[in-house]
Amino acid sequence: MADSFPLPPPPAGGDPIVLVIGGGTSGNALTVLLRRAGIAVDLVEASPDWKASAGSGITLQGNALRVLREVGVLEGIEKDGYAADGLAVLAPDGTVLHAHEELRTGGDDLPSHIGMQRPRLQQLLIDQVRASGADVHLGTTATAFQQDGEGVDVTFSNGTSRRYDLVVGADGLHSATRSMIGITDEPQPTGMGIWRAPAPRPAGVRRTEMIYGGRCFIAGYCPTSQDTVYTYLVEPARDRASLDPDAYADEMRALSEGYGGVWEELRAAFTDPKAVNYTWFDRHLVEGPWHRGRVVLLGDAAHACPPTFAQGAAMSLEDAQVLADLLTGRDTWDDQLLTDYHARRLPRVRMVVDASVQLAQWLLDGVRDADVPGLMHRTLSALKELP
Repeated sequence: MADSFPLPPPPAGGDPIVLVIGGGTSGNALTVLLRRAGIAVDLVEASPDWKASAGSGITLQGNALRVLREVGVLEGIEKDGYAADGLAVLAPDGTVLHAHEELRTGGDDLPSHIGMQRPRLQQLLIDQVRASGADVHLGTTATAFQQDGEGVDVTFSNGTSRRYDLVVGADGLHSATRSMIGITDEPQPTGMGIWRAPAPRPAGVRRTEMIYGGRCFIAGYCPTSQDTVYTYLVEPARDRASLDPDAYADEMRALSEGYGGVWEELRAAFTDPKAVNYTWFDRHLVEGPWHRGRVVLLGDAAHACPPTFAQGAAMSLEDAQVLADLLTGRDTWDDQLLTDYHARRLPRVRMVVDASVQLAQWLLDGVRDADVPGLMHRTLSALKELP
């Protein structure tokens, strides 16, 4: 398949039709933004329950909140999440070593970050997609693309097919869309793994707090509501095939041994192995074009990074806003539009991916004199600028 070819304008006298593959954070956000501009959207999601219960917690930095405000879910996030402007670094025994306010990457009118239960964020986005009038097809995947100069014929796993003016692959880190259009870039492990689990919020925990050192590289937690926190433990990556899912809670309790303060209370909450998630830190960045003809990548399908800056969701949401702005702001959808999308996003995304990986690598290498504050300040300051 050719890397690109000219795209004619959307059909005269009618709305173009866009297919969004993937109903996660970025795919849902793009769907809402396009529908608000009157563009017809089909959304297909492989999960039959629309990932409604997936994940434990998420930290939404200010630049993510800036996009989510445009999507129309900020009020719900503020109501159901937990806004905090502070971050503290603790010693393994729970003693506060340093506390500071964070840069407000979304502007002074938004919190520096809001912690939230991931299923609740997903439900808010699902509600917005439903209200937008998009056609949603769950338990469905795209199985084949046939492109020409005027559109993409897409075949689906349910045996149906339809023609679209544009296809957006927002189907995550292990994107099938990416491989189907011949982009061979794949995520690369960084050597770290992370255990995550929800827990009741201990009294007095009102900010994100992290411990560097002890049994893990990082032991941290972030309030996700008035009643809950999202906890995480970062260690050297292990062979996931050797881990027994039924022992996940035991593993997380064992790893948290030796951490004091509220970790005594948190540890007692790790009882349900199904509530514990283990994944690796990956680095992923498609440096070349993010599109082939009329099929373009969005979010984790194009890039992903360790959560050391908590910027994964923010970068994906910014993709959605930039692509929506371009699609709704130009009269002609052509190859230049998709090239401009890539050109606008790549430098900013590369900065975040490289900085996130650098922080992780310093931890892996045990570098004690690394300029962590400087790197964080430079990166977050740059993110205050609009994408």
